[in-house]
Amino acid sequence: MSRHGREFLLAAALGLAVSLPAFAAGDGGSDGKSSTCENGKVWDNRQKKCVPPQSGALDDNNIYEAGRDLAYAGRYDEAIHVLSLASDRNDKRILNFLGYAHRKDGRLEVGIGYYRQAIEIDPAYSLVREYYGEALLMKGDVEGARAELATIETLCGSTTCEEYEDLAEDIAAFEKARGG
Repeated sequence: MSRHGREFLLAAALGLAVSLPAFAAGDGGSDGKSSTCENGKVWDNRQKKCVPPQSGALDDNNIYEAGRDLAYAGRYDEAIHVLSLASDRNDKRILNFLGYAHRKDGRLEVGIGYYRQAIEIDPAYSLVREYYGEALLMKGDVEGARAELATIETLCGSTTCEEYEDLAEDIAAFEKARGG
């Protein structure tokens, strides 16, 4: 069982009445240095050091990587701040992680809005489908999550891609916790 699957089971066991969390799957690429920068700084791949996040100082790839790393490190407000600096407001990756950070910080509907924007831009982006499915589970919409799972299977061409496996595991844990 994966790390986030165990966390999901633990949270579900603590009570469905509160709300079910969802969990991150890797998105490759970064070495995670942004999550180790202190005082609100982010890693700049060009300068090879931590710098203050500011519009125009980082390219959108650095902004994406820094925001993703911060979100995965649980630093949601910092992630949202950094991701909001992106010049390309239609970058599916940035929209996805804005959704992720908002959702994980308790703003589920705001997160869902960002996921829907990312899906509209690229319906074949499987990671946003996974996270959107997790958000639907948090709302108790198992059928919606299963629909996202089916879409991921089609996109991946199998049931062995990480996004499929992670969402399938979360759905199973949700149903087990619910007694289904």
